Amino acid sequence: MTEKTLSLLGAMACWAVLLPAAYGQEDASAIGGPDDVGTYEETGAGLVVDEAIESDAWTASDSAFHIPAYETYGDWNTDQIFERRPAITDTVDLLLGWSACDHHMPILGRITSAFGMRHGRHHYGTDLKLQTGDTVRSAFAGKVRISRYHRDFGNVVVVRHPNGLETLYGHLSKRLVEVGDEVEAGDLLGLGGSTGRSTGSHLHFETRYLGHPIDPTKLFDLEGGTLRSERFTITPAAFQVPAGKTDVSRYRVRKGDTLFAISRSTGVPVTRLRKINRLSANATLRVGQYLRIR
Repeated sequence: MTEKTLSLLGAMACWAVLLPAAYGQEDASAIGGPDDVGTYEETGAGLVVDEAIESDAWTASDSAFHIPAYETYGDWNTDQIFERRPAITDTVDLLLGWSACDHHMPILGRITSAFGMRHGRHHYGTDLKLQTGDTVRSAFAGKVRISRYHRDFGNVVVVRHPNGLETLYGHLSKRLVEVGDEVEAGDLLGLGGSTGRSTGSHLHFETRYLGHPIDPTKLFDLEGGTLRSERFTITPAAFQVPAGKTDVSRYRVRKGDTLFAISRSTGVPVTRLRKINRLSANATLRVGQYLRIR
């Protein structure tokens, strides 16, 4: 048997295990991304496919065949970033991986801002350090549902996967896929950057199921570059955001902020804020300024 034949057989084996999937500490120089639900609810003229659309050329069976996890979602919305569905009460067992070729890390970089509470608001993804121009790749095989510019995410791509997961890749400097593109695990989605609401080059990475956010580190060892397990069990607890959890040591001043408001938000006394930031009693805060809170 020739080396070429062995190589071909190896590739075919990888494809064979993929087929079932079609059915079935803050670094202030690199943080950002949406912290509120409203960010995800922007709508416009995007295409929504569902069974209510009457067409002789397209049926529900066509949707189930061409659209990943159509039976789970019931639509294909190409405009809204995420739609929060009703609360999940059932237990869902997701198969994430069968072999080394069916998953890939989006980028290998240290975590600069974790999933959880940040500045008193929810941070629904994990920020990973990268350099502008670094390649960002799809975590799993799937189909591109969103590829556009967003005021907060900047250049953003959302991929829906056959098992029902959706992954989001934000702040890209360039998008290299379009809505409807089919991608394999490890395929190039775009180049890293700092577009949208961002304070430095990084990837804002999210994992969701039916619009509900799951801490990506429950699925991946992001810095080690591996899946934590080939299977992941979704329960209502999987979507919980740790109360009071924060990974920040600094606070970014927003429009309308005062030391007293920041003190209430962070729990740090005003006198402490003034002392560790060397602020006088008459100091003026600037929008975008960072204050130490530890």
